[in-house]
Amino acid sequence: MAYTQILIAGFGGQGVLFAGKVMAYKGLEELKQISWLPSYGPEMRGGTANCSVIISDTPVGSPIVSEPDILIAMNLPSFDKYENAVKAGGYAFVDSTLIERKAVRTDISVHYIPATKMARDLEVPTLANMIMTGKVIRETGVIKMEGLRDALAKTVSAKHQDLLEANLRAIDAGYNYKG
Repeated sequence: MAYTQILIAGFGGQGVLFAGKVMAYKGLEELKQISWLPSYGPEMRGGTANCSVIISDTPVGSPIVSEPDILIAMNLPSFDKYENAVKAGGYAFVDSTLIERKAVRTDISVHYIPATKMARDLEVPTLANMIMTGKVIRETGVIKMEGLRDALAKTVSAKHQDLLEANLRAIDAGYNYKG
């Protein structure tokens, strides 16, 4: 039985909550039990933001993620704060464009993805979150790529449907990143 706890953390405006929402919705479409718990500081952009997601085969008792199986760190303060919380044997996905230091832990699998730079190079500068999501899917299999377009179409707001293809390109870029 799978019970995967995910913590996505960064600054407001990096799409932390949206990345969590996409994973949670896709998990729901895969008939999993899910929990999606956003948390953000009082500032809209530039403040702290994190999102706890649980994807499980069994009912989720609490939405609190204190020992994540998967950490997605979009900035250095988040990596500094949550690296030690990752479960031994878990994963950390680090946006190496914004986080220059390497992990201290040796008992977790760490993936360094220059997501912010990749997003700029793809001319989708706001989609580093989706690049990270693609890499998480590739390395962990927590959700499937199959059917992701449908889940994303339902998650992207009506006024941003024009960004559906860009989101899919960003996810593919992360999924296929070999660094």
